[in-house]
Amino acid sequence: MRPQRAGIRILSVALSTLLSGSSAWCGWKPVPGHIMTQWADKVDPDNPLPEYPRPQLVRGNWVNLNGLWDYAVTGIDEPQPTAFQGEILVPFCIESALSGVKRPLKRDERLWYSRSFAAPPRSPGERLILNFGAVDYETAVLVNGKQIGTHKGGYDAFSFDITAALRPGANTLVVSVLDATGGPQPRGKQNYRAFHHPGGIMYTPTSGIWQTVWLERVPENHISSLKIIPDIDKGTVSVTVGAKEGMAKVAVLEDGQTIARAEGEAGEPIVLKIPQPRLWSPESPSLYDLDVRLGSDAVKSYFGMRKISIGKDESGVLRPMLNNRAVHMHGPLDQGYWPDGIYTAPTDEALKFDLVMTRKLGFNMTRKHVKVEPARWFYWADRLGLLVWQDMPNGGAGKGARGFRDGIPASKEAAAQFERELRTMVEQHFNHPSVVWWVIFNEAWGQYDTPRLVRMVKEQDPTRIVCGASGWFRAPCGDVIDAHRYQAPPRPKPQDGRIAVAGEFGGVGYVVPGHLWVPGQRESSVYQTAIDKRHYEHQLLELWKQAFEADRASGTSAAVYTQITDIEMEVNGLLTYDRKVVKPDLELIANAVGKREFPPSPTVKVLVPTSEDAPQEWSYTLERPADNWFQPGAGLAGWKKGPALFGHKVHRNGSITVNTEWRSPDLWVVRTFELPAKELKRPVLRIAYDDNATVYINGVKAFALKKGTNRPYRNIPLPAEAAAGLKAGRNTIAIHVDNKKGTGSQFIDAGLGEESINW
Repeated sequence: MRPQRAGIRILSVALSTLLSGSSAWCGWKPVPGHIMTQWADKVDPDNPLPEYPRPQLVRGNWVNLNGLWDYAVTGIDEPQPTAFQGEILVPFCIESALSGVKRPLKRDERLWYSRSFAAPPRSPGERLILNFGAVDYETAVLVNGKQIGTHKGGYDAFSFDITAALRPGANTLVVSVLDATGGPQPRGKQNYRAFHHPGGIMYTPTSGIWQTVWLERVPENHISSLKIIPDIDKGTVSVTVGAKEGMAKVAVLEDGQTIARAEGEAGEPIVLKIPQPRLWSPESPSLYDLDVRLGSDAVKSYFGMRKISIGKDESGVLRPMLNNRAVHMHGPLDQGYWPDGIYTAPTDEALKFDLVMTRKLGFNMTRKHVKVEPARWFYWADRLGLLVWQDMPNGGAGKGARGFRDGIPASKEAAAQFERELRTMVEQHFNHPSVVWWVIFNEAWGQYDTPRLVRMVKEQDPTRIVCGASGWFRAPCGDVIDAHRYQAPPRPKPQDGRIAVAGEFGGVGYVVPGHLWVPGQRESSVYQTAIDKRHYEHQLLELWKQAFEADRASGTSAAVYTQITDIEMEVNGLLTYDRKVVKPDLELIANAVGKREFPPSPTVKVLVPTSEDAPQEWSYTLERPADNWFQPGAGLAGWKKGPALFGHKVHRNGSITVNTEWRSPDLWVVRTFELPAKELKRPVLRIAYDDNATVYINGVKAFALKKGTNRPYRNIPLPAEAAAGLKAGRNTIAIHVDNKKGTGSQFIDAGLGEESINW
């Protein structure tokens, strides 16, 4: 498909000259306080996000209403204000820096927008449609003081016919928004508290208009929708034209040349034969153009000839099938947050960038996590050839699954709203060839009635794979068994007619100073954190080796790495939050993930052995020691001696053997060792621990390791300060390990080595 079909802004000069409003150069600027992307400087307040916003239903007669609007925040029950508090840049949410406001909307507040426009001249019978890409969450729209419609939902597009409310000359458009950001409403990872207190896995919320607003003139009987269903087995495409009535004419174009024509009644499938169809895939994302006409109305669209299904590979393993061939899907979790725009990318170039980088890193898919993006994001996924797993944004519609039991609805009203938004998500993104997968629930959040909802989605869209729940409670329904585990990829096996996937794994953090949401942040708030770039790359490579081994050994057909970018306090992205740094070597990861070409693993020369081969003696105590216990030469009177590994309940991991029982909440261990008289190039700590371990080398705090699991030993490079403290001759390693939660396994053992990296 040629880019100009949907990629450029098509602007009616006659309409654009009639719009009025404040000049954008009256003081707007992004609100400082956090990092921003390189595209923040490219935001034009007179013309933000100028691209046509609906690439699969493109009309020439349109006017973009993005820009500076007046705004005010009032109490929830207060009337429309007569005076406004300032200007806000639409379509950036009020919480974002790019809005020019950057303040949260409280649950007891109402956000008001206002702007003026001139009613364009219309031919007899023409209507003027007002379109919203998305507004979060409850919206009322008024034109000239008359309410023309309401909408509830934060992720779906909606439109109103405003013709009857228009008057000659200046017209006033007012939008009123409520957003509780909590409770039952689908909200993804939005969290009101995160605006003032960032942390964990929830982030700054989005309130109000966050996607493009536009006007377009249409005939009274116009094309309102298209439903496009390719069939590669028959070599056909079916196009259903939504309209009140009439005969629709459909033409398929390939490289600008018409290759098929047909016509039929609106509302009925129109089937066209595609000669020698070019199939859409990540390797060859071929797209066909569509020209659709109905009476005096005409729209442009596009589609891809592709099929997603489930079948057995040549070895008899149940797999996802793309165009009737088994495919392994590998890609990142993509949450779609921006430091300057929050939910809204600063520019279309920025929106495309994450997908371009996903492809460059060797991935063939991406999981859009509990957020629904603007239509142009899916357009770029279609163009670039990415397989998309689309999550339904979670909320509190259900009480959540527990253990081996599905949840129940929180209320009839909450369930009805969740299901309306779920059906709308499927309907509005049905035509995109990139979308191959629907995920209804993530990790039991708000989960309820899973089998029924899977049936509902499968009935609405039988052409795609449906996952009832990604991670945690996996009800026996749907097409997928989806497991989550971070420090090593899970290995679910296909069974009962369902394919098996690792829906989330990894999450390795790597801090890049100068690119942090909170300056001075030192480690990820969630998962393990790498010491340096080489350590980070090594962990990525090892995780992907394990993911592909799960594919070979267990039939785990997909792996989703957490995640494509840092987000606020999470530093576990492959890119920094501002998108200015790609953390690993791009070619190294692309070869490993895209081609399964891995460099040699690092080699480690043992300097201080662990107890893996032979028990090593340590001094230890179960009682809290003196404050200086970790310093070299500290008195250890009353301490016991015993061989590592210390711990219990580690029988699940065959590489770890307990030599000294430890069952109390805390354990302190100390060991001295000798080093040769030479400088160490890359000293590493080799350690097995659970749950938390604080490690000192010659009295210097080297690590505060958290959330250890029942897993094999791993090598961690010493931080520069701790490495500098090593010396020829006698040295001391001291560790405090705790198991405060008092459940599961607990253990500790450690040694030192010198690592050589061969890439």
